[in-house]
Amino acid sequence: MTDTIAFNGRTLCATPLELGEGPTFDAATGTAWWFNIIGRELHELHLESGRKTVHPLPFMGSVLAVIDGGRQLIASDQGLFIRETATGTLSAYASIEDKPGNRSNDGRTHPSGSLWIGTMGRSAEAKSGAIYHVARGTVTRIFADMTIPNSICFSPDGATGYFVDTDLNHIMRVPLDAATGLPNGEAVLFADESGSPGGVDGSVCDAEGLIWNARWGEGAIDVYQPDGVKIHRFAVPATQSSCPAFIGPAADRLLVTTAFQGMDGAARKADPNAGQTFELGIAVKGRFDAAYLL
Repeated sequence: MTDTIAFNGRTLCATPLELGEGPTFDAATGTAWWFNIIGRELHELHLESGRKTVHPLPFMGSVLAVIDGGRQLIASDQGLFIRETATGTLSAYASIEDKPGNRSNDGRTHPSGSLWIGTMGRSAEAKSGAIYHVARGTVTRIFADMTIPNSICFSPDGATGYFVDTDLNHIMRVPLDAATGLPNGEAVLFADESGSPGGVDGSVCDAEGLIWNARWGEGAIDVYQPDGVKIHRFAVPATQSSCPAFIGPAADRLLVTTAFQGMDGAARKADPNAGQTFELGIAVKGRFDAAYLL
């Protein structure tokens, strides 16, 4: 285990969220977006001014992808929706699956402009979920029997995908068709974290191919080389760190969402920053998520 590097960052938003998740950054507007999944909220933060807006949602959203200057794609427990950025108007785009007890979870756009989105049972029922590939409205199930799909991210060239079932903590690597984001080979073990504490949660892959993973239950961001070797651990001042995102005009900073899901009063008192959103306070060589292509 690598030594933990102390937190030297700052709080971006002190509002505690039950399940802060799905952060992304729109470089064109300088805006960070993330969700409170359980609270049915979309959070918007203009990074330079600090202007914060919370948008109520009629569903449990978990992933946002920019489409263009006026539209976003949102994945939710009710399917995929196009959101008008200026007005918040939502229109149905595509169904993900036919299990009404499931919700969307982790996801990310591939460099080709397609989307990977994971689903799971609302109470994390065993093997209830899956990972889907969405391209121009066509939805294809690519991995089945998932309990808590997470850690979806892609190498800079789009030729490799990563994912995990947090219930197992086996980070997987799969070869992809870089032009489509579809698997063209078998998934193999990338890093076995099954014997380590905490859960492998959301991840991003930087411009050098390093994977930055939020470790749920450990208050940490772990960094893996492309060969699966863990080289760094950075502390996050909230135990349930959930997902990172590269932010800033040069994608050289890291935002981290957290959660207080499942905590009773005593646990929240012991973890006073739980659910807040942070900037890690280090320089990174990040890159922005691709826009989703309609």
